[in-house]
Amino acid sequence: MATETKEVEAKNTTKNDSPRPPIPEAIQTGLCLLLGIIGFIVKQLPIENAFNWSLIPLIGAYAFGGFQTLVAAISSLTRRELNVDSLMIIAAIGAAILGDWVEGVILLFLFSLSGTLEDFASYRTSKSIESLVQLRPSTATRLLADSNEDQVVAIDQLVLGDRVRVKPGERFPVDGTVLEGESWADESTLTGESAPVPKQKGSPVFSGTLNSRGTVVVEMTKLIADSTIERIVHMVHNAQSQKTPTQKLVESWQQPYVLSVLIGATFVFFGVRSFHTTDWGDAFYHAMVILVAASPCAVVLSSPAVMLSAIALAGRHGILVKGGVHLEQLGRLDVLAMDKTGTITSGHPSVTEVWTEPGCDIDRLLGLAALVEKQSEHPLAIPIIEELSSREQSIPSFRVTDFHSHTGLGVHANIDGLWVGIGREKLFENHDIAFPQSIQSNVNRMRNEGKTALPVITSDPSLYGVIAVADPLRRDAASSIKKLRELGVPRIVLLTGDHQEVANAIAKGLELDEVLAGLMPEDKVKHIHRLGANGKCVGMIGDGVNDAPALASASVGIAMGGGGTDVALEVADVVLMRDNLSALPQAVWIGRIAHRRSTQNLYIAFGMISILVLLSFFELPMWLGVLGHEGSTLVVVFNGIRLLWAKVPQF
Repeated sequence: MATETKEVEAKNTTKNDSPRPPIPEAIQTGLCLLLGIIGFIVKQLPIENAFNWSLIPLIGAYAFGGFQTLVAAISSLTRRELNVDSLMIIAAIGAAILGDWVEGVILLFLFSLSGTLEDFASYRTSKSIESLVQLRPSTATRLLADSNEDQVVAIDQLVLGDRVRVKPGERFPVDGTVLEGESWADESTLTGESAPVPKQKGSPVFSGTLNSRGTVVVEMTKLIADSTIERIVHMVHNAQSQKTPTQKLVESWQQPYVLSVLIGATFVFFGVRSFHTTDWGDAFYHAMVILVAASPCAVVLSSPAVMLSAIALAGRHGILVKGGVHLEQLGRLDVLAMDKTGTITSGHPSVTEVWTEPGCDIDRLLGLAALVEKQSEHPLAIPIIEELSSREQSIPSFRVTDFHSHTGLGVHANIDGLWVGIGREKLFENHDIAFPQSIQSNVNRMRNEGKTALPVITSDPSLYGVIAVADPLRRDAASSIKKLRELGVPRIVLLTGDHQEVANAIAKGLELDEVLAGLMPEDKVKHIHRLGANGKCVGMIGDGVNDAPALASASVGIAMGGGGTDVALEVADVVLMRDNLSALPQAVWIGRIAHRRSTQNLYIAFGMISILVLLSFFELPMWLGVLGHEGSTLVVVFNGIRLLWAKVPQF
């Protein structure tokens, strides 16, 4: 296991280091087993001095099986500390003194095997994420500013503002923004989502992702060291060095516990010698059995093996977890607070309804409305234009004159001799334009539904209507919240800065316990503290920008990836890189199962220690103590690393 050695190695790890597979450790463990078997067979042979001849392979088995443990034990002793490795070395030496070399080999082999399995879990965790770095190209095709010619350069020669050309089938070498061209990008390496993402002028792209179709020109907007991939790898390294509350608790009493076991074994030694037998060897044997039975190897490994595997599993599904401590928090979530815009809703307003009187030309009305709104560059022009596009229509190319914008009221203009106004009732009242009762009733209805109602009235008596714009509910919002309920999240609350009517409309049909609207960022923080009263574990999910204070204040902050925004990566504890709400129940499922496995491991570990210590008072043989002790250690390690192959439900 060599716990101290691993901690030193972890501290020396940098984000550019390549994870090392535990091949040397596996070879040493295998040689320990092989030589142990040879020694056991030789010992059984009907030849003279069979025991002495068996010592040759058995000593070799000791050397290979105990090397890493001995190094860790010596390292801890130089710091005047005691740990499980020290107990194992003492127990193995004690077995050799008693002549039970085979039992000592079994002890060292199983202990070495559990350490190798833990190393394997750590390796898989690092490898699954760090493989992203290898996907980033080492060179890029830079466009020269003066001649616009192509020049192939190493990516470390690029600077902010450089333009690079990326052809179909190539990976994007930098994080940047598309300047020219259109394409589709395969971002599954970052998000876990296999569906291609459309890229056009202004779209963000990320290093290491694949350009599937067209040739595009990209402007570099982030330094290589600040790219999304590099920062993810850096955070994973930090996550591996973080310890869960369970692990911290175990380590806090590890040294006192080990010292107590040694003192207890000493008392047993003298107690057995004084009251049970006159044979010093028999007393020493009983002391060694107690030492083996009470060693907390399985307890120490109960949490790390699970959390490392769970982090790797989450990473493969586009869920970035910054440490086992955050997985533990997900696993015991009591309250989940959710932002509205960009979390429960798509974050992109769209036209949800167009009401007109029968016989009105809806496409013409939408075209005129888009043309007027476009003059003011109002954000609501975008959803109207997108609605036109979905109807296979485009903005008319009429001449616009006498355009006026009235703050808080709306806009109006003359288009090819036709007066067109869009805005609130007061706009039309100020211009002596009749506001039909049918429009007013539909405006009121849409507003009650939480939508933005845009009355459109023209000087043509037959051409008027109302356009409803809203930030639509994500298609997976209702099903995701339902799954969270099924996973055991008892309380789900909506926190939003939007109006109460809008919040109520969005929450309709969702299984929410409380809807709080009109909140400023500081108000959200206050509610997070209120929801977390009495030690409750509160999760907060948001878009990572205006929700940053609440994300930081929650027990576990969860950010919608949004393509890996800076704030989301820096503030949140968990990032859903797919920007897909259905990934949230997946993250909670992984947290729940990791928490459950850790709890199972603790029960297994403490249960076996209790049984073995009890049996040690009834002539428990050392080989059975070794088998029970190290067997439970292997069980908890395997129970953890089997998470690597767990099938995460597709919610």
